[in-house]
Amino acid sequence: MTRVKRNQAPAIEVRLLREGIAESIHHAQAVLCDERGRVLSVAGNSETSTFIRSALKPFQALAVTTTGTLERYNLNDRDLAIICSSHQGHLEQVRQVFKILWRCDVDPSALQCPIPPGKQSALEYNCSGKHAGMLAVCCQRNWSIDSYLQYNHPVQRLVLSKVAELMRMPPEELISAHDVCGAPTYFLQLAQISTLFAQLASGDNLAMERIVRAMTHHPTLVAGEGAFDTELMRLTQGELVSKAGSEGVQCIGRVGEGLGMTIKVMDGAKRAKYAVAIQLLKQMGWISPAVAESLAENFMHFGEFKRLEVIGELSMSF
Repeated sequence: MTRVKRNQAPAIEVRLLREGIAESIHHAQAVLCDERGRVLSVAGNSETSTFIRSALKPFQALAVTTTGTLERYNLNDRDLAIICSSHQGHLEQVRQVFKILWRCDVDPSALQCPIPPGKQSALEYNCSGKHAGMLAVCCQRNWSIDSYLQYNHPVQRLVLSKVAELMRMPPEELISAHDVCGAPTYFLQLAQISTLFAQLASGDNLAMERIVRAMTHHPTLVAGEGAFDTELMRLTQGELVSKAGSEGVQCIGRVGEGLGMTIKVMDGAKRAKYAVAIQLLKQMGWISPAVAESLAENFMHFGEFKRLEVIGELSMSF
């Protein structure tokens, strides 16, 4: 009999049902780790690799929280929340990004993220807060702002060193690629991403604790009204920190307990990752039945005839 490796278990299946009949099927993998990197539970393979995408933003924000940039420009938790955000380009969010640049005396034209289709300014792009944070660090350190997205720019090397330090590995071993916004993102194993979020949520690091506080106290800035990250953090009132990434990535940390979970939907479907997150959060007791019901109503039901069904769960890895 072949024994399954302890870091593997059956993957999770998400079905889109139309009046009870399966119309589409998605497959997802998920990993739960503690802050020491131990795999506690898994669905699929904890060594599956993917780009972390925008779920990297709380760790890119370490360049801001560890360099005196917040203090230099009198930035507050609302500013830090928008730096960690994948926002919707709403007026409140755009104004918050503009405020960061104004305090640093940087013109918005310095932003090198794209201008969204049909919009007027890069300020409205969902990653503009992250870019404003990087520009603020450049101003604090007297670094060039013209090439801040290049791999070898000091601000990107600083971010890389912070992430590598958390992962206890040499920076040169991390695989990078440019995200859609132009900034580098990293190709990591699901267990590595989960460990990062476990560390983020542990409360053992003051710089990361402030990032968590900013995100959980200002969830509307992190995503927006009706968005999964915003609704989950609002409903759990600071108990969970949540950050989505594109292509089916969803990351959640249990604040104060040093536990992190990463979900990856293999075909990149956004709707499936939210359904899996609700199922697993219920399984682990991280959300109440009332919160689960509220989230399911918004993210698993699509009118009278369609709904999502999740088959599978996390299995203990020991």
